[in-house]
Amino acid sequence: MKYLSKLLFVLILPNLLFTQNLRLKDTTLLGKVVAITDGDTFKLLTQDSTLYRIRVANIDCPERKQPFSTKAKQFTSDAIFSKAVNVEIINTDRYGRLIGVVYYNDSLVLNHEIIKNGFAWHYVKYSKDTELQEIEDLAKVNKVGLWSDPHAIPPWEWRKTKHK
Repeated sequence: MKYLSKLLFVLILPNLLFTQNLRLKDTTLLGKVVAITDGDTFKLLTQDSTLYRIRVANIDCPERKQPFSTKAKQFTSDAIFSKAVNVEIINTDRYGRLIGVVYYNDSLVLNHEIIKNGFAWHYVKYSKDTELQEIEDLAKVNKVGLWSDPHAIPPWEWRKTKHK
């Protein structure tokens, strides 16, 4: 009997987690930001005390050892830490994080603000958002944030060279 219950646990738990993620897709979470992991990732605590790891959709901030990484994290912290935010969930990633569009201060979109201030790239591999591309193009022209560095390396390229 003990073996059977363990077997059921092993077989059923992954399905329950998968179902939970499917239910969260295309929904909105409201909560308080309780931790900033890096420029594009944070932890959200909802009113029912559920803690979610959130990845800001359609952008990619510099990795920890890249230039502007600390500034990107500080920007995100200044913008949303300890604040109530709405997150429109659009997907989950391979690490189990919820991917979403983040709304704060009544009308600001964190995804846009990070790029506008030059602390992220529009992640075109996963996004065809023309508005984000326009915001990035303007930041480039104005040499804002990481765009002041003519040799800025996108994080997806940096990850390929630094993790071999």
